[in-house]
Amino acid sequence: MLKYSKVSILIGFLVCLHLSSVAQNSTTSPYTRAGYGVIADRSFGAGRSMGGTGYGLRSNIQINPMNPASYTSMDSLTFLFDVGATLQYSILNDKTYSHSNISGNLLYLAMQFPLSRTVAMSAGILPYSHTGYNFKVLNSSDEVPHVDFFSGKGGLNEVYIGLSIDIWKKRLALGVNAGYLFGIIEHNSTISYYGESSVSPLYTLEKMNLRNFKYELGAQYTQPLSKSERFIFGLTYSPKIKFSSISYIALSSDAYFYSGLLKADTIYNQGNDIPNSLGFGVSYEKDDKMILAADISWQEWSKARFKGEKNNFNNRLKIALGGEYIPNLYTRQFLNRVRYRVGVNYSNSYLQDRVYHSGYKEYGVTIGAGMPMIDNRSYINLSFEYVKVVPEIKTLINEQYFRFALSYTFNEFWFYKRRVE
Repeated sequence: MLKYSKVSILIGFLVCLHLSSVAQNSTTSPYTRAGYGVIADRSFGAGRSMGGTGYGLRSNIQINPMNPASYTSMDSLTFLFDVGATLQYSILNDKTYSHSNISGNLLYLAMQFPLSRTVAMSAGILPYSHTGYNFKVLNSSDEVPHVDFFSGKGGLNEVYIGLSIDIWKKRLALGVNAGYLFGIIEHNSTISYYGESSVSPLYTLEKMNLRNFKYELGAQYTQPLSKSERFIFGLTYSPKIKFSSISYIALSSDAYFYSGLLKADTIYNQGNDIPNSLGFGVSYEKDDKMILAADISWQEWSKARFKGEKNNFNNRLKIALGGEYIPNLYTRQFLNRVRYRVGVNYSNSYLQDRVYHSGYKEYGVTIGAGMPMIDNRSYINLSFEYVKVVPEIKTLINEQYFRFALSYTFNEFWFYKRRVE
């Protein structure tokens, strides 16, 4: 039976892998009309409800792709499988109008397993960025009054394979994630002239097909304080990559873009980059009782090209703090065995508004819980996040997000040989 359960899980993994690669994103932000859209949170389960921390976290019950050095924290008999989904309620306000929306999506899926006592491997798929918006702008002051409609969709996903090795007394671990970034980002706009029946609407379609390999290096060092307490320091680095890209731009008087085509251009390798990024984190652990974590990350977007040009983006800084507390792991009372989590984060956007060339700041608060299953190894993770987006120019759009995330971490002794009597 165990063999069949393993096969079923692997088949399910492959099916979910396909579904996640074509799933729609869960953003409705007009700011995603620029660049690659909004950068996704790469943290799983526990880290997501701890403010999005992860660089300094090592766990034998959770997968943590934010730092590939963390994979060796599991024991040599365990197999981990993690899948997450989200539901989001958005409120957008520009001081005059307000709009709300509900959306959801599959967040990520991954698996992790040991190769030996000192080497572990992880593989999965997760989002890198999201693009999604739909809004209109009235232009009644022009000589020919018109309405501009804008919409966009798509984003970038990452399929990764990671490897980690303990190189010194289970205190120093190194790791690498080798990933493949891919995705299609589409922008549509329509200029509709009201009161001018003789003037046909003008449709514009812009589509970018992006892909390339990327890799990320990670290291973690554990400093014991006692038999049950320790500090963990984590560091990651991902170098700049240049996308292989195909871009399409079309202007038409036909909404379907197949007849009445006025102009179409195809541009190969236009010049689109993902910048260098550096992450550092530290955590304090007390076995079966408490975790405190702090992260800081830096992305050098100001030197990244987009459509062959620089100076389209701002450098991005993110700071995250979080904690986990377990009242009593060794009791029959369920609520005492739950892992209660909380966190906060701050970041500035790498995106710039196309008109004012300004960005925004983002503030987030998270709470969550890790609820153990009957076997006390697998967990259902719940998290709630409130995010406030504050633009640098007050007349631009304020955004608020209420995000609920659910994930399931399956933990089994796959490599343990059971004795049949």
